[in-house]
Amino acid sequence: MNIVEVRDSSDDRLADYVRLRDVNLRKSLEAKHGLFMAEGEKVIRRALRAGFAPRSLLLTERRRDALADVVASGPDDVPVYIVGEDVARALVGFDLHRGALAAFHRAPLPVPEDVLEVARTVVVLEDIVDHTNVGAIFRSAAGLGIDAILLAPRCADPLYRRSIKVSMGSVFTQPYSRLADWRAGLGLLRERGFTSLALTPGAEAAPLDHVLTEVSPRRVALLLGSEGDGLSARWLDQADHTVRIPMSGRDVDSLNVTAASAIACYELARGTRG
Repeated sequence: MNIVEVRDSSDDRLADYVRLRDVNLRKSLEAKHGLFMAEGEKVIRRALRAGFAPRSLLLTERRRDALADVVASGPDDVPVYIVGEDVARALVGFDLHRGALAAFHRAPLPVPEDVLEVARTVVVLEDIVDHTNVGAIFRSAAGLGIDAILLAPRCADPLYRRSIKVSMGSVFTQPYSRLADWRAGLGLLRERGFTSLALTPGAEAAPLDHVLTEVSPRRVALLLGSEGDGLSARWLDQADHTVRIPMSGRDVDSLNVTAASAIACYELARGTRG
């Protein structure tokens, strides 16, 4: 890789890294240029191992040797920008404690049909818009052996910097796709033999582990709803079963979506194993 020392945060060569906390700007910029950002040495290495092609790296002077092996073996046409701490702060909009960022080219997203082809367990996210929550769900799904994730059209981007960071890079290897049509999404699952389980705190829902034991579905899709309102009435009505995680009381009637997804993914993987 080509090492380039940069002293000015307004240098056009650093445009990929500008104002990383400005969500609207980043969505527009990253979509326009087909890129995503990876933060921290571990996450950058995981993106490289997953086969994503780097556009450039940015390292602070304090961390310029953190990825020395990557820099030495990488392609000559990929620049490695070395900047001071003050330049990094002015550029990205916060103290870059990890001292390492990389811009990567996005790969084409597979169509849902291809992702579902060999999957037995799928988590389907309906309108979960918080990037932190999406990243946490990906990490749970990957760690607990869920085969694939489907996103409704309005779900947050798994390759947004915050999602990647929270997932610890599991978004790079967890198979996923995005549904083009929210209304037809469950029909696609049904056509491919999936039993859909809608997770809800409603008292009428059956405990998740009981349903998995009694129904013993061959292929299962777990539906998770948005942070505030939960699943839409349409998806609840179309699901094969409504399921819940039983609570013990003490004024707690449900868990947040990230905690619930972790428990549900564990039950799903355990209930379909073998």
